[in-house]
Amino acid sequence: MRTKEARCVITFPSTTAAMAMEGYCEKAGLPGRLIPVPRSITAGCGLCWSAPLESREALEDGVMEAHITISGIYTILL
Repeated sequence: MRTKEARCVITFPSTTAAMAMEGYCEKAGLPGRLIPVPRSITAGCGLCWSAPLESREALEDGVMEAHITISGIYTILL
């Protein structure tokens, strides 16, 4: 069984916003990937960005810089 670890999870109100995050992170070299939203969180589009917890501040800065609309930022065990 895989050990769960704390992850930074960013949720979005739309698939367009989720895809914008993916594109921005690829260009900026930020870690993470799109995954289905965990059941413990609700989100409008069903996709979220999951990344290592230590990258949270850089991701928050990136969201602001790229003007990406988000629903929330969470720390959860995945």
